[in-house]
Amino acid sequence: MQQVAPQGAIYQAGTLSGNPLAMTAGLATLRATGEPGFYEKLEGLGESWRRGMSDAASEGDVPFTINQVGSMVSIFFTEGPVTDFTSAAGSETEAFKDFFWHMLRRGIYLAPSQYEAGFISSVHPEEDLEKTFKAAREWFMIASASVGRS
Repeated sequence: MQQVAPQGAIYQAGTLSGNPLAMTAGLATLRATGEPGFYEKLEGLGESWRRGMSDAASEGDVPFTINQVGSMVSIFFTEGPVTDFTSAAGSETEAFKDFFWHMLRRGIYLAPSQYEAGFISSVHPEEDLEKTFKAAREWFMIASASVGRS
């Protein structure tokens, strides 16, 4: 830290750099992640989200794939797998857009682009996940019926 201004020659600045609230939140996060079982719980929530969304998608006939690593999840409206930009770019962006707005109208806030990842929080209650799956299931049934699929 002696290298950083005002003691050193390196100037560092950022929106929340040194902000007391941001620093307190960061320290609290580090403490929470150090608790035994924290990452196992987080992995379980990510897996639950992947399974729940996959089950919801099975209610319809819309091409869908989901990638999940820990609590990081990404959904694509394409036949899987999605492993790179080329396979992601083959996704139905209009379906994603329709899905996004459907979910938002039901109080589910997702990243607004299929190219962004979502993150499950360690404090997401099971009820929130179930609400998400219910809204997704509804969309898949509606979307399948609207394009003449059953």
